Formats: sequence, structure tokens, C-alpha cells
Amino acid sequence: MGAVAEVLGTDRASLYYYISGKDELFDDVVREVTEVNVATAEGIRDGGGPAPEKLRALIESLMASYAENYPMLYVYMRENLTEVAGPRVGWSTYMRSMNKRYEEAVIDVVQEGLDEGSLRSNGSARVIAFGIIGMVGWTNRWFSPESSDVDQAEIAATFADLVLDGLVP
Repeated sequence: MGAVAEVLGTDRASLYYYISGKDELFDDVVREVTEVNVATAEGIRDGGGPAPEKLRALIESLMASYAENYPMLYVYMRENLTEVAGPRVGWSTYMRSMNKRYEEAVIDVVQEGLDEGSLRSNGSARVIAFGIIGMVGWTNRWFSPESSDVDQAEIAATFADLVLDGLVP
């Protein structure tokens, strides 16, 4: 909290007037970013264009969010939401619902592509969608915007090409 206060140009006591501690601050910021990511994914799903273009946009937007919100989203990804207890249970329940909405948006785009024939069927839409989400999420092990030899845009483009070259007939 001291570092946050310093960046904001205030003292810790002033911060504690608004925020009870680092968990609350983390939870609030991650919630806001996740809500934006979900709205973006649902907007891509509901927008025009073929499924392959939508999948590329989903990969690009998620990787951009990881880079913009580094390392916060990567810390969040390591959180086991089913084991959160105490005053954070409500937050955990809400975040699981947000994660589900994001997953459903990706599944829907994949299913759309399978249904229209713009994506080749290599399995169920759910398995393909979770593979895509997992591939982008695994960057938490090796990507840092400050020190990686490639930026988030190049990673997203590479992943999108990898996915689509494997799925487009």
C-alpha cells in the first residue's frame, strides 16, 4: 500500500480511508479489468464478420489486456477462486461468473465458425475455446512487457495464425 500511495502522491493513511487493504484494491482493479475484457469479448462475439476474424480479435484483445494490466492479471490467473474464503467470497463468486461469460463468448465464436463451415472441426467448440484461452493464458509463465524479446501484438498475431492455420479449411 505504501508503494501505491507513493505513486498516487498521497500517504498510506489517506488510502486506507477509501480501501481497507491490498486485497480489496487488487480485487477492485481486477474486477474492473475483467468486466472490460468480458464486454470486449461479448462485443466481438455479437459483432459482424466471420468467426476466424472474431477469433483473431479475441486473441489480440486478451493478449493486449494482459500486457496493459501486467502483472496484475497474471497474478489473478493463479488465484484458485473456489478456495477463496472470508470477506472475498462474494468477489470470488462474481469473478467466476465473469470468467464463465468470457469462456462462453469464445465458445460461441468457435461454434459459430464450426456451424458456418469457416472453421474445421477438430473437436468440440468447448475444447477448442479452452485451448485458445489456455494458450494465451500460459504467457504468464514467460511474457513480461518490459523484458520480453517480442511484444504482445507479435505474440497475439503468432497465436492467431497458429490457431487459424490449424482450423481454417
